Amino acid sequence: MSEEIEQQAGAVRTRAGAVVPVAGVRITGGLLRQWQDRNRRATIPHTVEQLRAAGNVDNLRRLVADDAPPPYRGRYPFLDTDLYKTLEGLAYEIGRGEAGESEREFFDEVVDLLERVQAEDGYLNSFFQDPDAAKKPWEDLAWGHELYNLGHLIQAAVAASRRMGDDRLLGVAVRFADLVVRRFGEGREEAVCGHPQVEMALVELYRETGERDYLTQARLFVDRRGQGKLKHSIFPPEYFQDHLPFRELPSVTGHAVRMAYLAAGAADVFIETGDRTLFEALERLWDDMVAAKLYITGGLGSRHSDEAIGDRYELPSERAYSETCAAIATMQWGWRMFLATGGAKYLDVFERVLYNAYAVGLSADGKAFFYDNPLQRRPDHEQRSGAETGGEELRRSWFGCPCCPPNIVRWMAQLGDYAAAERDGALFLAQYADARVETDAVALTVETAYPWDGDVRITIERAPAHPYALKLRIPAWARGVTLDGEPVTAEDGWLTVERRWAEGDVLRLALPMPVRAHGAHLYVDAARGAVAVARGPLVYCVEQPDVPAEVDDLVLSPADIVSANISSANISGANISGANISGANISEEPAGAVVLRVPASVVTPASAELYPELGTDAGTSGTADVSAALLPYFLWGNRRPEAMRVWIRTQ
Repeated sequence: MSEEIEQQAGAVRTRAGAVVPVAGVRITGGLLRQWQDRNRRATIPHTVEQLRAAGNVDNLRRLVADDAPPPYRGRYPFLDTDLYKTLEGLAYEIGRGEAGESEREFFDEVVDLLERVQAEDGYLNSFFQDPDAAKKPWEDLAWGHELYNLGHLIQAAVAASRRMGDDRLLGVAVRFADLVVRRFGEGREEAVCGHPQVEMALVELYRETGERDYLTQARLFVDRRGQGKLKHSIFPPEYFQDHLPFRELPSVTGHAVRMAYLAAGAADVFIETGDRTLFEALERLWDDMVAAKLYITGGLGSRHSDEAIGDRYELPSERAYSETCAAIATMQWGWRMFLATGGAKYLDVFERVLYNAYAVGLSADGKAFFYDNPLQRRPDHEQRSGAETGGEELRRSWFGCPCCPPNIVRWMAQLGDYAAAERDGALFLAQYADARVETDAVALTVETAYPWDGDVRITIERAPAHPYALKLRIPAWARGVTLDGEPVTAEDGWLTVERRWAEGDVLRLALPMPVRAHGAHLYVDAARGAVAVARGPLVYCVEQPDVPAEVDDLVLSPADIVSANISSANISGANISGANISGANISEEPAGAVVLRVPASVVTPASAELYPELGTDAGTSGTADVSAALLPYFLWGNRRPEAMRVWIRTQ
């Protein structure tokens, strides 16, 4: 381990001095708890049902069948990962004692199958273990995803070990990881996987087992990328982030999920090794992404053709890809940057992604999913995902490449892991939610209606006899913050309160949440002359059922936005906050949801010409005044498939 590394904003440290996540967090109420309850009640059973129907379980079972096995089911060689991601989510639910009997049985069934089908040398992949497979193991690292499979297996295994005290899956993962070290370790075959992900998993396996070979292997995979070790096909090297060494990448690029997973793994390697050159690249890439390549929702990736990050400022709304998996990967990267530095700016992005680009990927009833997440839907748009044809016009119950649904399952189950962290005698409250937080040093409860309301009440249950610091994150959007009624100022995004605490001490943090009007950088052509609406961490949108005019004809004034009427009410039936909006039918609404009512104008084109000549009367017709209801972006698409906009015209 290297010594502390000094950076502009403060100390950047290796694991010995890094911010450390708090495992003892239990979300007890509010929106995040509603999400977790829905995950357990609806999304997990639905996912298990779909995995069985799609053949993911049978692909394992067939390998231990006594008679001639049926063919492998599915188009892709990485479908085992959907089982692994689901197992990871189940490990959290079982560990909390909240999983149902059928989910426990599914966990045991799949783990038993994995133990039985694993090859003697540790190899495990139901596609390549098929004697009739078109390719042999390790033959196509660019598209075989074997190491990607291992990564998700490790993450599920570590979760089961930590949360359930069950090491069966860990034994399977260790045997496979040991095979990888023997084959691809130092002085061995210099190769990388076409889909990064195993890097951060190997670091986590090192943390769990103490076996340094896993950390070394993760570092090797990061260092080898961009060295010409991968055989490219279909897409160019940039797609795989393999055209330049990681430290030389000028900007985030290529396949969005791969990019963010690679960066998250590199951040883990930095945390454990203190390699300053890695951190310098990570910080440069993060800052460039936030400055020029991230949607206002936190979505990453603007190109459908290769699920890729576009050029700087290439952020079209109706063609935003913003894959749900990319949202999760971005949060994983951001969280690790926070652990490495203590920087609040990474958590601000994490929060924006969580409540917008991630949350929108799941339907209100928890049983349908967006793969890509546009910021605009035109009236005649047909929602399609990837190369698939047909399907529902909005969210779909499953996909031929179902990477997003089980990814949502595991992330939803572990949200408490991203609420708090410790370093140097201080507790960082990273995200606000009704929760109980317990460490060796302190125990406290958090009560709040966040993100609908910015009032946060923190009650101390147990504390050390000596002074102890609580560090409260002040989001970048927050103005006029008060603590116990007194104005306060954050330093680098944190408000530090250090004192000798007594049982029953209470802090009352108030984060005002006025409605905000956001413009876009002048280079973002897709959003020029438009405005986006936000409140707290939530981005809002207008959906056709909620306005008495065409969404595309709606015009908002920033001055009217900031004085919008804020209504707190359930969204259900045909009523949004008492607005009597026809056609609304969000049957699984979040309790306490806040919607906005904004005065608007309707301005229609005076000419039907696509490109009318300027200077004639082919401008706009007369205007009319209406009232528009805006709902949180993550709730759009739960009714009939009609027009929607995040960016709304201002002229």
